Amino acid sequence: MRLIPAIGLAGVGYALAVLFLAASTVLMPMGLIATRVRKGDLADRLAWVGLLVMGLFSSLLVLTFLRDLLLLLLEVAGMADADVTHATAVGVPLLALGVTVVGFFNARRTARVVEVEVPIKDLPASLDGYSIVQISDVHVGPTIKRKYIDAIVNRVNALEPDAIAVTGDVVDGSVHRLAPHTAPLGRLAARDGTFFVTGNHEYYSGAHEWIAEMRRLGLTVLINQHVIRERDGQQLLIAGVPDYTAHLFDASHKSDPQQAAAGAPDNVAVKILLAHQPRTAPAAADAGFDLQLSGHTHGGQFFPWNLFVPLQQPFVAGLNRLKNLWVYTSRGTGYWGPPKRFGAPSEITRVRLVPAK
Repeated sequence: MRLIPAIGLAGVGYALAVLFLAASTVLMPMGLIATRVRKGDLADRLAWVGLLVMGLFSSLLVLTFLRDLLLLLLEVAGMADADVTHATAVGVPLLALGVTVVGFFNARRTARVVEVEVPIKDLPASLDGYSIVQISDVHVGPTIKRKYIDAIVNRVNALEPDAIAVTGDVVDGSVHRLAPHTAPLGRLAARDGTFFVTGNHEYYSGAHEWIAEMRRLGLTVLINQHVIRERDGQQLLIAGVPDYTAHLFDASHKSDPQQAAAGAPDNVAVKILLAHQPRTAPAAADAGFDLQLSGHTHGGQFFPWNLFVPLQQPFVAGLNRLKNLWVYTSRGTGYWGPPKRFGAPSEITRVRLVPAK
């Protein structure tokens, strides 16, 4: 309604614009609740439309605010006029639509592979180049289905990793509804195994049922636990903790890096922790881990939400250092909500251990 008068719409154009605004008030919440109140293809279609509109309106909101700020500055400078007011009003929805279209294609393509080298002090030669492929925040749900997951699994397996880490938020829905679409995860193959830790969305979707399903698919679920893998007598520890907020849903799932590392041999060369949220890092550093693999943030997914992530998390994306701990935060392999990524591309991450120089 801030834009329509300045654009100069009248008659049918005005009526259509107002109708679209009215429809959006129903469609946007429908994007989040359609599959909860209905079943089948109709619910998925309603979710698709609602989430696309939500993505568009998110950009409209931000760009409208920036336009108002620009017009205010021009007014103060004595440079505002009717032509500028009209041109910017037309430009905002066009730019919002363009960002949404580009963001859609970015979100729907198969995630690219991001190569990351993590320098480890005194890394044994037998562990030099040890590779862990991480996927995170896939969010199987109304717009992400089996075909999308199949493409991810094919790309991960082609990398022939030593281990695979699935760092939470795989699903948005029940096992009953989504098991056929998560089934391709059972094809993930790595020499030392595929490991899974819960994210907050698993707890919204029935965490215990999903833990059982992941185990049925052949993934090793780590709940404050660890496993030991060995190369030529040199040991590597892979541990996992539940989501940072898991105790709010199940007290027995309280995230505890100290417990995850408890009982490990004294001569372990490298300790790696899988933890959905980056804010587990201080506890992981205190527990003596060398590397933490996390997700959750989506790198902000699209502007301006990346600006808000630091209000909750210590890291938004990429490789960061906290004391003696390296923390890698994935931007996510899928997306949540609107099928839209802009400035925060999805990723499949191949982490390689290398000696620190």
